Amino acid sequence: MSAFKTLDDLGDATGKVALVRVDLNLPMQDGVVTDETRIRASAPTVLELSEKGAKVLLLAHFGRPKGERVSTQSLSMVVGAVERVLGKEVMFVPEIAGEVVAQAVGILRPGDIAILENTRFWKGEEKNDPALVKAIAANGDFYVNDAFSAAHRAHATTEGLARVLPAYAGRSMQAELEALDKALGKPVKPVAAVVGGAKVSSKLDVLKHLVAQVDHLIIGGGMANTFLAAKGVNVGKSLCEHELTGTANEILETADKAGCTVHLPYEVVVAKEFAANPPSLRTCNVHEVAADEMILDVGPSAVEALGDVLKTCRTLVWNGPMGAFETPPFDAATVALAKTAAALTVEGSLTSVAGGGDTVAALNHAGVAQDFTYISTAGGAFLEWMEGKELPGISALCG
Repeated sequence: MSAFKTLDDLGDATGKVALVRVDLNLPMQDGVVTDETRIRASAPTVLELSEKGAKVLLLAHFGRPKGERVSTQSLSMVVGAVERVLGKEVMFVPEIAGEVVAQAVGILRPGDIAILENTRFWKGEEKNDPALVKAIAANGDFYVNDAFSAAHRAHATTEGLARVLPAYAGRSMQAELEALDKALGKPVKPVAAVVGGAKVSSKLDVLKHLVAQVDHLIIGGGMANTFLAAKGVNVGKSLCEHELTGTANEILETADKAGCTVHLPYEVVVAKEFAANPPSLRTCNVHEVAADEMILDVGPSAVEALGDVLKTCRTLVWNGPMGAFETPPFDAATVALAKTAAALTVEGSLTSVAGGGDTVAALNHAGVAQDFTYISTAGGAFLEWMEGKELPGISALCG
């Protein structure tokens, strides 16, 4: 990853206008924000710019209004939540460019903060329209991107502005990029990756990229069943993409050539029905799954063996649960392995980076999220990074 500028490189910002891309795509219920995590993530950047005397204009999208003004997707609805987290008054501006924004800039004093309207109300945002980029940039002196979660999109406010204004990574973006560089950019070896989730099809590119990057690939969740089936194991009525067994075998061959050890469950927890604590629950060798049973988690001795693998590693990247963790007791493997990874991180022998919605929920459920080195709340951007793809919003900062 080539060098990017941070707020340390900013110089005197007094009275200057900072256009700051943040993630305010917040979960709402009955017009009320139900989770402030994304606001808290960008708060250090916003408050630092405010303290440096900049006039801070926040740019963000909300939902998918597809270039139309939709009243239920106006960012005016999140102003109260943002004020609460920042502990400061925030002005709302119903435009993103032009005279209305220029007037607002005139009213704002150094250190003041404003939220501009939902950037996706303008068709030019998702098209990265140069005319819109120029119009937004006209009211700013410099650009700060603090929304890694939108970095895989080449939109006007995620990529375009970084090409026309002096561009910097915000503190949240900086932390994310530094953590990702430690995980797969320049990791301390041996490196392990845990990849779980329901389907191989959604993580094909991730798996293909990782086998050339890591020393140990631990596959869990429903996708492990497809790999087991590829190796001739009868997985009963487990979730399995039988049409992808050929692809699974190709991935296993590529891993073999790259010197990457793939770990599949040899002991599993099965049941005849998918429900909490079902009476038919049992643990067995992977070759003993009956035709009317489904694999729903990794067995305890197999998880212990995976924990021993992590003890030999220095770096871990984690995306996706080991079993059907939302339904007890099929959360046991995910919780046990997460606790091992967290303990190794705390003692300083492992750098652990995790990301993706299910993963964050699983690590919170295990009560260990705070012990991992870094947890990314980005979904699509984190997956594309794990696939080895170039993220436009990052390339523009490093350009």
